Amino acid sequence: MQDIRWNAFWLGLLLSLLCLIIWAATDAVTALITLSAGLFLYLIGHIYWLHRLHTWLKKPVLNQMPNGTGVWEDIFAALYQEHRRNSRSKTQLSSTLERFRHAASALPDGVVVLNSDNEIEWCNPPAENQLGLNLKHDENQPISYLVRHSDFVEYLQAQEQDESFNSEPIKLKSWRNPEVTLEIQLIPFGSKQKLLICRDVTALEKTEIMRRDFIANVSHELRTPLTVVGGFLETLVDMDGAVPESLKNYFGMMMDQTSRMRRIIEDLLTLSTIESNTQSPDNNEIDMSKLLHQIQNDANSLSKSLNKTTHNIHLDMDKNLHIKGSQEELYSALSNLTSNAIRYTPAGGDIFIGWKLRDNQAVFSVRDTGIGIEQQHIDRLTERFYRVDRGRSRETGGTGLGLAIVKHILNRHQARLEIESQLGVGSTFSIVFPKACVKTKLS
Repeated sequence: MQDIRWNAFWLGLLLSLLCLIIWAATDAVTALITLSAGLFLYLIGHIYWLHRLHTWLKKPVLNQMPNGTGVWEDIFAALYQEHRRNSRSKTQLSSTLERFRHAASALPDGVVVLNSDNEIEWCNPPAENQLGLNLKHDENQPISYLVRHSDFVEYLQAQEQDESFNSEPIKLKSWRNPEVTLEIQLIPFGSKQKLLICRDVTALEKTEIMRRDFIANVSHELRTPLTVVGGFLETLVDMDGAVPESLKNYFGMMMDQTSRMRRIIEDLLTLSTIESNTQSPDNNEIDMSKLLHQIQNDANSLSKSLNKTTHNIHLDMDKNLHIKGSQEELYSALSNLTSNAIRYTPAGGDIFIGWKLRDNQAVFSVRDTGIGIEQQHIDRLTERFYRVDRGRSRETGGTGLGLAIVKHILNRHQARLEIESQLGVGSTFSIVFPKACVKTKLS
């Protein structure tokens, strides 16, 4: 561009000098006529090359680009180089896109690219087979017009209303083949786009059903003999002279372990029931003020039963904030977190129960001043039977299944669990409910 400006400058300077010479040799009129003629020819030349450029831009074929003269030679040369660079970039981009499509087409999982309006931009053959799509006919069509399963539509709407929501996969029975189970997950990417991943998990689901049935059946069969054994132990201990004083400690240990096994079996049955329930949870409006006061009262009762010195349990809540869901399941999840805080906080410690609106999301939190948890354990706390301190868990009556039950209940409500803890200082367990569940007042 600098060369072009200098060329125009020198051309104008030469024309001015020529006119000055003519003025000196003849008169001013002849000099002005010469200047006007030179500027006119200069303008005609620019108009000509502008016309050539305009004609070429209508059909920009590289080998048909004009050569130009003067400053236009530099302009066309710069355009030629830029066009070549764009052509190479376009070729590379097309090649990369083609490789991506080939790779995505080879995946066993279905992949659908959705734009900001949830319209189909592209999908691979497995997605066509699993979801009943046809890319030739369904491109730019809203996915909700083609996949009309009610659970999927609710799942799509939940993420649409809450862009920060990191959704867990959902499992659906295929509407094309009821014997097939599909796992679908939406992953945000790019500029408000989404990647829909669809996977056939029929074999895994059958194995999972077998596992759940086995646990449920075994737990159910164990409950009766344990009840009988526990009953006989209590009877023998209560009978005068039936158990020698030297053996009463052993009988007490047996009764404690029997009670612990009963609690484990009850939690296993609860977890199995929640896992096997494929239906969406109730969508009733819950009076959270009433529910949280009940949890606070239960927490005070538990604290009194465990310690001579009770805990200080504080409740701070937004009385106008309510949610929709299954009251029975959510009571189980919320009270589980509260009871854990009491069991792992020394007597006289503080328990803070919170219920607030944060970024249009309802957040239930339980903060304690207990023993805390090391960071290396936090990611595994919701695993079945995972214990940070096995001895401590048994002393407090824990079964190792409470947080696993909480996790499954939250998954059913599209909520998530956040854990913050510092060893020796305390822990905060928070449940974050999506915007779709929030109600600011009861109907």
